[in-house]
Amino acid sequence: MSLLDELGYSRVSHFPGGMQEWETAALRIQQGAPISTEVLLKPQRPIRIRRDRWGAFVDLFERRTTADLVWIWMGTIALWALLYWSLTLAGVGGLREGDAMIGGGRSGFWTALYFSFGAATSIALGDVVPTGPVRILAIVEAVVGLLVFGAMVSKLVSRRQEQVVAEIHRLAYEDRLERVQTDLHLVLAELQGIAQLCRTPSVPTEQIRARADSASGMCLAELRTIHGLLYRPQELPEEVTLEGILASLAIVLRELRAMVQCLDSRSPYLTRNLNGLSRLAVEICADCVPRRYTQTMRDWMDEIQAVARDLG
Repeated sequence: MSLLDELGYSRVSHFPGGMQEWETAALRIQQGAPISTEVLLKPQRPIRIRRDRWGAFVDLFERRTTADLVWIWMGTIALWALLYWSLTLAGVGGLREGDAMIGGGRSGFWTALYFSFGAATSIALGDVVPTGPVRILAIVEAVVGLLVFGAMVSKLVSRRQEQVVAEIHRLAYEDRLERVQTDLHLVLAELQGIAQLCRTPSVPTEQIRARADSASGMCLAELRTIHGLLYRPQELPEEVTLEGILASLAIVLRELRAMVQCLDSRSPYLTRNLNGLSRLAVEICADCVPRRYTQTMRDWMDEIQAVARDLG
């Protein structure tokens, strides 16, 4: 410690032992300068939140449906074609096809529409070219057309991605339901095995108590999962599947009650699990869950609640 003092360590933050060991070693403590009240009372500059203008511009496309974007893109092409045709008629630049300007009749408008499609998709073949101020208009159309077309393609791709994600979610959800049913059967077999051990005098009490603690924890975990299924109506499984899960849970809780009755004493861990089971089961009843179910499932819910009350 004296070596640290000689080396100039005068702040507690320099020493990993903390304040207690520092004072025990009788080393000097260097206090930092007090914070001025003027600094504390000094008004701070208001924080300015910069709005992302480009983000707001992107949101305009994000909120549109795919059909809206298609109509916007087609409308943009038609509007620019009308502008090309009108400017050609007015003699302010225009579109030239070959060695002559396009005509003012129907054929001239179709030529303008043809060029507008080419400018919007950037695949103009060069047989129709803009002249004068119309060239700037063609550049603007190319930028706008590509933006809208890109947003439309992105919308189509994201829709497909959403379908794939939804399908993955559905498969994962069905797999989760299958695991719940399988786990309930495993817990039931474990509880029945523990009940058989309780009726065997030669089995040590500690062994039975350890298995009972583990089984009660698994019961609590499965009850939490089923509680989540009942309180998420947007992810509700089919009624046949849900009825089978509730029936299995009621049977498991009956076996758990029988196992608890055969035990001489309860460990603190087992007591906490049983109290947790009782608290969760109070919310599993016909009048508690957010959605109405068939009478058979309502009966299973009421039985689960009644059996769990006995466990608490």
